[in-house]
Amino acid sequence: MTDPQIRVVVADDHAAIRAGMRLMLQQAPDIAVVGEAADGAVAVRQATALRPDVVLMDIRMPGTDGISATRAITSARLADVLILTTFDLDDYLFGALRAGAAGFLLKSVEPASLIDAVRRVAAGDGFLAPEVTRRLLTAFAGAGPAPAPPPGRTFDSLTDRERDVLAALGRGLSNAGLAAALAISEATAKTHVSRVLAKLGCTSRVQAAILAKEAGLS
Repeated sequence: MTDPQIRVVVADDHAAIRAGMRLMLQQAPDIAVVGEAADGAVAVRQATALRPDVVLMDIRMPGTDGISATRAITSARLADVLILTTFDLDDYLFGALRAGAAGFLLKSVEPASLIDAVRRVAAGDGFLAPEVTRRLLTAFAGAGPAPAPPPGRTFDSLTDRERDVLAALGRGLSNAGLAAALAISEATAKTHVSRVLAKLGCTSRVQAAILAKEAGLS
């Protein structure tokens, strides 16, 4: 019996890029591209109809842009979103992550890295390109004193263990890393992460990590 395939929708306004992404992903036997979209509105409709595991989302597209589409998809919990763009501007990076994207890659990514990112996002982990991770950490390091949690997102509802989980997310730990750090099983780690996201109203672990960083928990 074969493992279920990871179902992916590719959203980009350039047909050649969509074809290239499909070609790269087809190298992986456990990944299937089940749909394509040339703009954000179609991406949302495809996610609604097909319920993929991951949407590979470009940011700059005509009509509904990738950030708005990401927000619509993640808020409805239709799929996880992995941003794939030519542009690594901070506005795009933070806008996409705050909209609930689970990862951010540049289109210069190698096929093996793209496949790895899709697998990790589908497994519930976040993924940031190395160059993006460095800028994200630099931004937090220079942010000054930690602000109060955003309105409606207090930590009072979290248990002590869930606070530990949130802090671990802020350090960028995967489910496996979180399990090792807290001496729990990976399945238990996933359950804790899901509860933390639900209590904080976050749509991705990366979004929760940003919240943890802003609150000085990690």
